[in-house]
Amino acid sequence: MIEQFSKKTPRILVVGDLMIDHYLWGKCERISPEAPVQVLDVAREENLLGGAGNVLNNLLSLGATVGVCSVIGDDEGALWIDKRLDERGVIKEALLKDKGRKTTKKSRIIALHQQIIRVDKENREDISASSQEAIVKSVKAILGEYDLLLLSDYKKGVLTDTLTKELIMIASTKDIPVFADPKGDDYSKYKGATLITPNKKEASIATHIEINSENDLIMAGEKLHNDLDLTYAFITLSEEGMAIFSKEGMTKIPTVAREVFDVTGAGDTVIASLAFAYVQESDIKAAAHFANAAAAVAVGKVGSATVTVEEISAYHDSLSSKKAHKKILSWQELEEALSKLDKKIVFTNGCFDILHAGHVKYLEEAKSFGDLLVLGLNSDASVKRLKGESRPINSQDDRAVVLAGLESVDFVVVFDEDTPYALIKLVKPDVLVKGGDYEGKEVVGSDIAKETRLVQFVEGKSTTKIIERARLS
Repeated sequence: MIEQFSKKTPRILVVGDLMIDHYLWGKCERISPEAPVQVLDVAREENLLGGAGNVLNNLLSLGATVGVCSVIGDDEGALWIDKRLDERGVIKEALLKDKGRKTTKKSRIIALHQQIIRVDKENREDISASSQEAIVKSVKAILGEYDLLLLSDYKKGVLTDTLTKELIMIASTKDIPVFADPKGDDYSKYKGATLITPNKKEASIATHIEINSENDLIMAGEKLHNDLDLTYAFITLSEEGMAIFSKEGMTKIPTVAREVFDVTGAGDTVIASLAFAYVQESDIKAAAHFANAAAAVAVGKVGSATVTVEEISAYHDSLSSKKAHKKILSWQELEEALSKLDKKIVFTNGCFDILHAGHVKYLEEAKSFGDLLVLGLNSDASVKRLKGESRPINSQDDRAVVLAGLESVDFVVVFDEDTPYALIKLVKPDVLVKGGDYEGKEVVGSDIAKETRLVQFVEGKSTTKIIERARLS
């Protein structure tokens, strides 16, 4: 089912509010002596394209060709966005720099998997009339080269009432579908769009209908569909899935949620994946199932996440089969799988003989350093050489299945050597993770990985201690 959405390369034009998502990652282990607040020990800092930029990232990750029209400031943040769009291969159809604007930047402070505070720098005033005219002129000239127009509205001033209405009218004359991720309490500017995707809270605000029941949901969805003359009104329902409203009535698409780390940018993933799939098939229900799986993958990650068709396919397969062994790969299979993914890869390795809470926390923290965690597992022969003839307690096949069942682990691959150096050469990880006991020691493979991170073990948790307690009991 999912593979049908990689038959062609959709061309999608995005108009909306570009911004910077700034992340500070670290641990909070102290209270400040200056005030009763936590102190974040920063381990990593990064900037990502945010807002409409996260929609661009999701479309690119899925395999679409993407163009953009937007207005940013004329400052350091704008320079970063301009350069990043070039690096990502986005077609800048109209990227206007306004000296009077401040480029939006959202700084998120994250300790392990939890966002603890956000700090915003931004302008929310409407862009100038001349900027609106420039975008209209550009869209009129190039929209025919695209399959779909996507409006990513973060209510930061780009998609004004006038501009939004004009863009929908232009698309209508060229028979180009328009998908909009709306904001605000007045959706009248989106009238005539093909589809809008508010969440339940946003739909309640826009329709003035508190959605507390199925009847409330139907009333709100039908009001959006009818009042705005839409082909489809989507209302996303978090863990309850999605509701689609059309002239045929309501269709609900249920979801099976995984562990949620962060919902940042989940709406961007939904509309991007809907647009990507709709261009492929023009089947709204199939596109909705695709988007539903995409959202489930995205919320299992930290930060404004992107997903790939391969990840969505893997998630879809896991719902139907529930077989952990699909994550257990040979070296050749792993090399092939990684070649298809544009992700920040984390690698760690170990024996993991008797899985315990310390292992689980270690692997969760390791996964937080990137998008995908590859676990190199010592073979039975390798464990014996390292630990003695009495080990391992559990066979490599059993250990691999248990580890593959963890949400944090994406791939498990067994190696037979004393060290995983050859495997690390194959993986070429962005981040190499080892235990805190390697502090001050040489870490095998650190010359290959871009970065080496040490994770402290949970005190008192170890396989050796578990075995000792079992022998005494």
